Amino acid sequence: MTTEPPPGSGGGEPPEDDPFRKRPPQQEPPQPPYGQGQPPSGAGQGSPYDAPHDPYGGGPGQPPPYGGGPYGGGPQGGDPYGGYPADPLSGMPPLADSGRRTLARIIDMILVFIVVSLLAWAFGVAQYTVDADDIEFGKTFGRELLAAILYVAYDTILTAKSGQTLGKKWLGMRVADLDNGSTPSAQTSLIRALVLWVPFAFCCACVWTAICGGWSYFDKPYKQGLHDKAAKTVVVSTR
Repeated sequence: MTTEPPPGSGGGEPPEDDPFRKRPPQQEPPQPPYGQGQPPSGAGQGSPYDAPHDPYGGGPGQPPPYGGGPYGGGPQGGDPYGGYPADPLSGMPPLADSGRRTLARIIDMILVFIVVSLLAWAFGVAQYTVDADDIEFGKTFGRELLAAILYVAYDTILTAKSGQTLGKKWLGMRVADLDNGSTPSAQTSLIRALVLWVPFAFCCACVWTAICGGWSYFDKPYKQGLHDKAAKTVVVSTR
């Protein structure tokens, strides 16, 4: 019996078999400048020219300083001198277009709304009256609570499973962790869904969705909605 946790069951390192997990780039060893690394004509065994000359001070078998000099990448894949970290998007597909993201979100809203309406009707909270003397707050709150639960569950389960709601899958997108490109964990997916859907269900409806998701139209450099920022995720293209 294995003791490994199932994929997307919590935080920590993503599973190695996650097909979306970023792999470190395979870097070739730095090449010395032309004319170096070859002993001059007539040099015999034991000559000081047997080992390549390192113009940056590293001896034979020693790594050059500052992450490899001008001929190699930094230790984290950043600039050649190791001064800056790698771009988090390195090794990931391009970011998804914000317009497609909006269309995918509308599809998801319609799909879940149909289910919410059917269940609300079945449980008797589909209709409520607004009257000066009698406002049925109970039915209103019941419908909002049902909507919040279903929207959050829908987004959390599908995002943690594959990074894709139905809308995203149909339009060729997925959600990815910003730091490693993997499918978000259940915890990350839940945070993302709560930020997006709880205000939508209880108070702000389409206004909050427009603000939260519309943030990606102006956010740079990762095109994150407010829910993406809270969960540290991005939406990338799969096409």
